[in-house]
Order: sequence, then structure tokens, then C-alpha cells
Amino acid sequence: MYRFSNTVIGFLNLFTLLASIPIIGAGLWMARSSTTCENFLQTPLLVVGFVVLIISLAGFIGACFHVAWALWVYLVIMLLIIATLMGLTIFGFVVTSPGGGTEVSGRIYQEYHLDKYSGWLRKRIEDPRYWMTVRSCILGSKTCGQVVSWTPYDYLTRDMSPVQSGCCKPPTSCDYTATTTAQESDCYRWNNDPNVLCYECDSCKAGALENVRRDWHKLAVLSIVMLLFLIGIYSIGCCAFQNAKRAETDYPYGRNRMSKVRPRWDFHW
Repeated sequence: MYRFSNTVIGFLNLFTLLASIPIIGAGLWMARSSTTCENFLQTPLLVVGFVVLIISLAGFIGACFHVAWALWVYLVIMLLIIATLMGLTIFGFVVTSPGGGTEVSGRIYQEYHLDKYSGWLRKRIEDPRYWMTVRSCILGSKTCGQVVSWTPYDYLTRDMSPVQSGCCKPPTSCDYTATTTAQESDCYRWNNDPNVLCYECDSCKAGALENVRRDWHKLAVLSIVMLLFLIGIYSIGCCAFQNAKRAETDYPYGRNRMSKVRPRWDFHW
């Protein structure tokens, strides 16, 4: 049991060290891409990749070579990562709890309204610079390419994604035959131009937020699993750190040197 924790933490960190290489590679590949969506994701990927690389290297060296200071650095960084991930998970649940679609009579798809989402998300999506990035991403993905060619029967019988519902068509309540009836502002923002459609509508921003909300909830499940995994590694790392300190105390001049020491027998006549 003396070396068991060191062996386990060494293998785990070797695995995460190798896993960080494709993460960094994906971030560098996205940096060379001209697609807005991919460029938007490159920084988090590179940061995660390099952090995993550094912490895994420190943990591997500390566990395999009984380097106490490397394991100490490893445990401190690991504790910060666990605390950060826990904070982000809680924050994600708080800001993505409000939201969801509204049923439309006689339709399979739902519609989405900006005022149903948290203030933090609304403030983020209403920032013109941020929205231009998201809008360019939606345009580049050609999400509306199929929907604009639908027949009236398709709108009655087919479902839509949140972005398609909010960005590719005007709200169902809009009545363009009426000239005096007051309608919601999105009805006036709609345009048949394929490059305009409802990309400036609040419903389009709400559809984008609904995608974020759904993805965040999926990531939250993964985050909880990762938290449990990291806490387990951290516990084993604490045992490895104690082993490394004990090894330095038991063999202050190194194991090989101590094994060569032979007792001297001095005889005094």
C-alpha cells in the first residue's frame, strides 16, 4: 500500500497528459479556421488543454519520482480547478434555470421569448458585439436554408429547432393582412431577404439562448461526473504527497546512496 497511491496517480496523470494533446491540437486547428463558430471556441479549448497538460505533468513527476514539491503544486492547482468547476456548475444551474418554449396552437414546434430567460443571459445576448458573433455563426451554419422552402403544410406538421423557430420565420401571431392592429415588434423586424429573415428579432436571440440553456444542462451532468472524478484523484494525490514526504524523511540522501553505506567496525586495543 506504500506505493499504491503513487502508482495510481502516476497512471491517471499519464492518461490525462496524453489526453491534453488532442485538446490543444483541436484548439490550434480552430485558430486556423475561418469559421466564426470555431474561432469562438478556440480560446477555452487551448486554456483547458494547456492547464491539463501542466497539472498532469506535475502530478506524474511528483508521483513517480517522489518529488514532494511537484505534488504540492499539483494538489494546489487541482484544488483550484475543483473549486472553479464547482462554482461554474452552480452558476450554470442558476442562470439557465429560467427559459423554455411556449406551445403554439395547431403547431408541433414551440416559440421562444426573450423575457423568459435570466437577466444575465439577456444582457449577454443583447450586447451588439456578442450578438454579431452569434448571428454570423447562425448564418454560416445555413440553419434556415431548409425552413425557408417549407410549404404551409410543412409548418403545420414539422418540428423546428429553437434557432429555426426564432430566426427563420416571423412569430406565428403576426398578421400581415391587418393594417391597424398592433403587433409585437418582431413582426416588423421580419424580412423575406434570406440574409435578413428574423435574425434581428428578439425571438431569434431567445432561440439562441434556448440552445445555450439545453447545452449547459447537458454539460452540467458532465461537470458533476468530472467533479467526482477529480475529487477522487485529489484524494489519491494527497496520499501520494504523504508518501513522497515520508520518502524524503526516510531517505534524506537518496535511496541508492543509503543502500551503499556499510557499517564500520572500529577496534580499539
